[in-house]
Amino acid sequence: MTAALPITVSVTRRVPPDRVREAQAWLRSGQDLVAAMPGYLGSGWIRSGADGEEWHVLYRFRDAASLAAWEASSERAWWVASAAGIVEDSRVERRTGIEGWFEAPSSVEVADAAPPAPPRWKQMVSIFIVFYPLSLAIQFFAAPVTGGLELWLRVLVTVVIATPLMTYLLLPLVTRALRPWLLRRPVRSR
Repeated sequence: MTAALPITVSVTRRVPPDRVREAQAWLRSGQDLVAAMPGYLGSGWIRSGADGEEWHVLYRFRDAASLAAWEASSERAWWVASAAGIVEDSRVERRTGIEGWFEAPSSVEVADAAPPAPPRWKQMVSIFIVFYPLSLAIQFFAAPVTGGLELWLRVLVTVVIATPLMTYLLLPLVTRALRPWLLRRPVRSR
């Protein structure tokens, strides 16, 4: 059985310039409603610019079941219907998996919003920096106990020890330390 992954939903909405204050109030009311839902992990929004009509609304849930409960709720139905004439949806995207480790606010009006994840090769380097030394350390210290076990069982022991250490302790530390490098965009030559 695989563990449920958090799901981040990104909804791109268009807001006419003369409806900005109403849209901000509407978004805050939605945040107030969703905050009471089980499994809710956070939300926010990013505008495409100070005068931009495109807004990127983000919200995150612990798992698909929590998200489905919010999406089927009468509170959400009322809230979405109340936006008629204020905002219009143009695109919805759902993301799960490792990208969540690399999210950081950027031009955020409300906290917890996420820009695009860094390139996969940078994610890979970050994971390698944690995974390789951790795997070596586990193998070294566990060898006296697991040395006589079958390969599949030794690997299982390593994964059971490494996964929570990586997820809750080491990857967050490494990604925080590498954040400037991870989020830096390539400089294009003219």
